[in-house]
Amino acid sequence: MSKPTRWVTETAEGHSRWYVDRFRRLAAEGADLAGEARLLDALVAPGSRILDAGCGTGRVGAALAARGHTVVGVDADPLLVDAARTDHSGPRWLVADLAGLALAEAGEAEPFDAAVLAGNVMAFVAPGTERAVLARVAAHLRPDGVMVVGFGTGRGYPLGDFDADAVAAGLRREHRFATWDLRPWRDDADFAVTVLRRPADGPSPTS
Repeated sequence: MSKPTRWVTETAEGHSRWYVDRFRRLAAEGADLAGEARLLDALVAPGSRILDAGCGTGRVGAALAARGHTVVGVDADPLLVDAARTDHSGPRWLVADLAGLALAEAGEAEPFDAAVLAGNVMAFVAPGTERAVLARVAAHLRPDGVMVVGFGTGRGYPLGDFDADAVAAGLRREHRFATWDLRPWRDDADFAVTVLRRPADGPSPTS
């Protein structure tokens, strides 16, 4: 049995419903919710296959699909996945724990060109599963595939630990920025966006 995620153990009752309502309201107000998608779109070829890992309500995956990519979104919270299915046609939305991700069992055996973990996904996975999450997502990438991960630096997952976990998962760091719109990295930044790559000549990632 998988460990409960921090999304379950460290948020109040009703948080998921609040989260869905919040992003529906922001979308209705015309807020820019596609910043992460623009960065991914710039990193990959047209018509790429992209994994939205920790997809939440589907805003990132939907924006990528609108740009012509084939998107599969995965989240452990069924309520969020239901919202994604309701609000965003096009991508395939699945309920799954990232720490044990095995999408071939759901009929998604083809590797992905890229993966994105936005919205503080790494700060909400179950404690102690961070390395497994990175390894399982990396295992779904094709060789030379790219992974972009963004989370707050004060959310309980030190960047040094993240970097070590990424290396252990068989990933190489290529870039780090302070925001999704590519502001330069600085050591006192309160957010980190890291571009990782699965080396074309590296071993298959394992958890």
